[in-house]
Amino acid sequence: MDSSRSIYTIQFWLLCASNFLFTASFNMMIPELPGYLSALGGREYVGLVISLFTLTAGFSRPFSGKLTDTVGRVPIMAFGSLVCFVCGLLYPFMVTIYGFLLLRLFHGFSTGFKPTATSAYVADVAPEDRRGEALSVIGISASIGMSAGPPLGSWLVSWSSVNTMFYVSSAFALLSILILMNLKETLEHRERFSPRLLLIRKNEVFEPRVLAPAIVMLLVSYAIGIILTIGPDLCTAVGITNKGTFFMTYTLSSLLIRLVAGRASDRFGRVAVLRSSILIQVVAMLGLAFATDAWMVLAMAFLFGIPWGLNSPALQAWTVDLAHPLFRGRAVATTYIALEAGIGLGALTSGWMHNHLRNSYQINFLLCSLITFAAWVYIRMRKSPAMNY
Repeated sequence: MDSSRSIYTIQFWLLCASNFLFTASFNMMIPELPGYLSALGGREYVGLVISLFTLTAGFSRPFSGKLTDTVGRVPIMAFGSLVCFVCGLLYPFMVTIYGFLLLRLFHGFSTGFKPTATSAYVADVAPEDRRGEALSVIGISASIGMSAGPPLGSWLVSWSSVNTMFYVSSAFALLSILILMNLKETLEHRERFSPRLLLIRKNEVFEPRVLAPAIVMLLVSYAIGIILTIGPDLCTAVGITNKGTFFMTYTLSSLLIRLVAGRASDRFGRVAVLRSSILIQVVAMLGLAFATDAWMVLAMAFLFGIPWGLNSPALQAWTVDLAHPLFRGRAVATTYIALEAGIGLGALTSGWMHNHLRNSYQINFLLCSLITFAAWVYIRMRKSPAMNY
């Protein structure tokens, strides 16, 4: 593709708008769901709020990758938003613990499908030497949704009710679908959907070409699972009344770093950026381990957003670089499986320790800093041409 051609077309901005609405839709629930589940009598299941969501997201990745490469990018994005729309409408009717957990399991299909197709769509329309920039900009739209969603959700609950928050979440997802209807499909050779496409062979589950970025993604995303699970309780412990502020803080810094470093991995290489950003994440986790007041927690949250804003587009661009053009969906899905596995493990582990151990905040974040540092060690020790891209 011609690298001089602008990637910032109407189609691209429509994709960004849809991505913002989709991300805000499910993120606005996150600060309130642990308390909501506890009110239903399920405090011991708080760790499942995130892990069940990521379980189905990870499980669906091979299917979303295959369907993205066969049925098309736009239909798969629309399906992901449709799941958010339906779930937002159903949450108010799930008034039992197990009904709620079952719906969380189903809700995970949304992020199992839409981000996979979105990344493949961006890879189709962006020139190779501007791929990191394009993925960073699409990530900005997600960061804005992640930043605006949690405080909006908390405000809706305090202003009206938790059900109002659920219905607004559903409305955001519906708007995301309406925007997608105006996007032009980029997959040239498409197939009609048929049940046989849901038969996944072994070689369609995992793309071996992208093993390296998948391993790094697994290790660095463990931190997200911890933050999403015990972050709301940490806010309460240090006196942060609007729990969405914590999530808004790190997504805001993620947004800011994407604005100034959108082409960093294009200029300096994917691995060079990851080496620096992972070390910053280690420092942020250590800071949260020893934070004792609201200002320290928010400062470390802001610091954490910087590496996450760098890691995500660099890892996605690295994945697409290594992937065969015909299997971009599968490659992206592989890295996202690692993302969901890391988040799920972080959520399950931190949720269990939070309910059973004293000083759980410190133990959780110290463990996370070690796991994050393992990603840095892996990059430094592994030697191959692909690692130096």
